[in-house]
This record gives sequence, structure tokens and C-alpha cells, in this order.
Amino acid sequence: MSIKNSSFAVFVMVYGRPSKMWTIQTLRNAGYTGKIYLVGDNTDSRIDDYRKIYRDDLIVFDKVEASKKYDAGDNSGDLRSTMYAANEIFEIAKNLGLEHFCIMCDDYISFEYRYVSKCGKKLNVHKVTDLDKVLSCYLDFLDATGFSSIAFAQGGDFIGGVENRYATRKPLIRKCMNSFLCKTDRRFNFMGRMNEDVTTYVTLGSRGVLFGTIPMISLVQRTTQSHKGGLTEMYIDNGTYVKSFFSVMYSPSCVRVSMLNTSNPRIHHVIKWANAVPLIVSESHRKPDSQEQDSTSL
Repeated sequence: MSIKNSSFAVFVMVYGRPSKMWTIQTLRNAGYTGKIYLVGDNTDSRIDDYRKIYRDDLIVFDKVEASKKYDAGDNSGDLRSTMYAANEIFEIAKNLGLEHFCIMCDDYISFEYRYVSKCGKKLNVHKVTDLDKVLSCYLDFLDATGFSSIAFAQGGDFIGGVENRYATRKPLIRKCMNSFLCKTDRRFNFMGRMNEDVTTYVTLGSRGVLFGTIPMISLVQRTTQSHKGGLTEMYIDNGTYVKSFFSVMYSPSCVRVSMLNTSNPRIHHVIKWANAVPLIVSESHRKPDSQEQDSTSL
């Protein structure tokens, strides 16, 4: 599939920082030549500034009306969330006649290949320069499978370097976060006002809906909560405990809150995948069928 000749677009969710559009420049630097739309809402006090800069590339939706259609998981009345925009993008893409699209945030600074060096002792990084080709391959995979959405990896997926199983074995990761490559006719709804990506792939994953991250290529974001605008103020107001607990609330059988042990320890969600999604059982555990049982008993 060729991005240039396909009905595909990237939708960048925006709020409150019209002069800081890192993702658009990063997409172009990485070799993406396709269409880019910005998606904002009518509660943003800076929406007119976006409109002056991006004109027809900006699409504005009614957030209050959108809030009546989707499951936010709380009754606080706080509408600060990307969940509404992400859900509305499915309708926007359909109205634009698109077959495929990608949902992104506004703070990406790089797309990178991650691969093990020839000596096998180091995880090398190389910037993507032909993102059109990468996206074409991803969309071919999406079309050929039953996945509802696939995503680029993130930096945290490679902690541990060459000791990380994703870096060496390259299995498909069952999660789907931050970037979402989608087909317009494979609609699903994001859920939960905060941590909506995790809540969605766990809750729907438990029902057999397929989400996945292809770990060979990652996106890099600016440091979380280091810039005003976006959802920074919401996360500062609520803290990461509330954010993570949204996913616990939706899937208490497989998600819990714990400490993320990094150089900057913080509360984070932990998923027990054995309890989260359907698994393939080894044939060695198959019980004999009724005919075999009857013959055995004779």
C-alpha cells in the first residue's frame, strides 16, 4: 500500500498550545508526505489561535455533545481528556472518506528504529527517514489481520537494552498506547476519562478485540508534564494514582496500582496478562473427545 495513493491521514489531538506543534515537524522530518489534520474542541480557549495558524487543517468538535456519547467512567464533570477526541476521530475519518488513519498526540520529537548491534551487546537507535514506507507496511499488516489497532513502541518498551525480550525476540506486544493506526470500518470506543488507552486495550482485549504494538520502531515524546497545555495541568491536579486507578476500576481482575521503579519512581498501573486476555492453550492439555472416552472405557 502506498501512503501517497491511499485514503489515509494522521490526526493530531491538540489542546492549549498552538505554538508548540512538535508532531507535525517530526512527521515531516521522518519522511511522512501524507495529509495531517489537527483535532481540537470548542472548550479550548486557544482554539482560535489554532485556527489562525492551521486554517482548514484544523477540525473542531463539540466536546460537551461528545461527552454524552462515550463512557468516561466518572461523574466529576471534568472534560479534560483525549478520550473524546479519539472517539470523535472515527466519525471524522468516516466523513472524510478515509479508509485508514492514525491518531497521535502533539508532542512527538522522533521516530526511531531499535535493533541489536552486530556484536549483540548493544541496542542501536537509528532515526526513521521514510515514514511513508513504514506506515504502508504497518497498514498492510493491519489489513491482513483482525487487529482493531496497532501502535508504535515507546521508549519504556526497551528498558534493559539487549536484555529486553522485545529487543531480541521481537514479539508483538498485546498493548496499544499513544499512537493508534486504525481502519475506519473496524470501529471501537475508547473508554475512561484518564488512562483511556490502557483501559481500552485491556477491557476490550479481555473480550477478544485485538490490539498490538510492533516493537521494532518506536516514537519518542517530550518529557511528560514538562510543558504547559495538553493534559499537563490535569495530571498535576489529579496525580498518577487517579490516572492509573481508572484502569483498575474497569478491569479489577487483571490491573492493579503499583510503584514504577525507575530513576523517577511514581505510581503506575500493572497488568497481569494471564488474567487479562484470551490465551492459546497448548494441545497437550486437550481432553479426549467423547468418542475417545467411550473407546477407552471399553
